[in-house]
Formats: sequence, structure tokens, C-alpha cells
Amino acid sequence: MPKNKYVKLAVIAGAIILLDQVTKELVLRSIPIHTAVPVIEGFFSLTHIHNPGGAFGLMANLSPVMRSIIFLFISSLAVGLIFYFYKKTPAQYAWLSAAFALIFGGAIGNLIDRIRFGTVVDFLDFYLGNLHWPAFNVADSAISIGIGIFLYHLVFKKMPD
Repeated sequence: MPKNKYVKLAVIAGAIILLDQVTKELVLRSIPIHTAVPVIEGFFSLTHIHNPGGAFGLMANLSPVMRSIIFLFISSLAVGLIFYFYKKTPAQYAWLSAAFALIFGGAIGNLIDRIRFGTVVDFLDFYLGNLHWPAFNVADSAISIGIGIFLYHLVFKKMPD
């Protein structure tokens, strides 16, 4: 495998991890927990929350110890699998490898939070009136975009043989 493929992974994943951790640190330092700062009234706020569960609060009701064990294991497994898929993706599938790098960086960004805090810091809060999308962060965004690109490749049969 060419070295530049790993450079691409390091640049994309590294940028996501850095942006994710810097934005979370800014939120931790400047917005008190459970406080919303409206950015676009009625649509978007910066809201400092900690999500002890997975996507959409999945398993948030488990004991903190059980949750930590499960999520650290799942996150570590996901990081390993995504790295494997990245490694196996041929260079001509540039968008697919970028997708895996986005997912990889996002997974590591949230894994850092789980190791540091036992929860994930979320702050991007979109809503219309009382209808709220669950708050998320930069890492979640990278994972979602990466999964979207992966699904595009899967649906339109643009996967490596």
C-alpha cells in the first residue's frame, strides 16, 4: 500500500479529530452545561450537553460502568474495522477511502470523549419549534457524511471487487 494513502488518512482523520476536540473544548469552556445559546432563533442553537449513550441516546439508561465497557469496546472495534476497510480500499476509490477516513476520525473523536469524560460532548442543536433533532458534534457529522458516501458507493455498486 502506498505511503500517501496513510498520509490521506492522517490528514482527513487528523483534521476531524482536531476540529472536533477544539470545538468541544470551546463549548466546555464557554457554555455552561445544559445551556443553549441561540444562533438562528427557532432553528439552531449551541447547546452544551453530555450524551452518556450512543447515537440518539442509545443505552443511556445503563449503569455508567456497563455503558463505559460496552462503548469503549464497540468504539475500539469500530476504529479497527474502519482502519481495515480503509487499508483494503484501492487508491482509485478516492471518495470511498475519504469516507472511511471521515468515519475513522469521527469515531476517534468520540472515543477520546468517552475515555476522558465517560460521555460524549454534544452541542450542535437543530430544531423547528418544539421538534428537535438530537444534539450532535463535529465527530458525529464526519461519521454521518462518511456513512453517506459509503452508502452511495454501496447502492450504486461503486464498491471495490
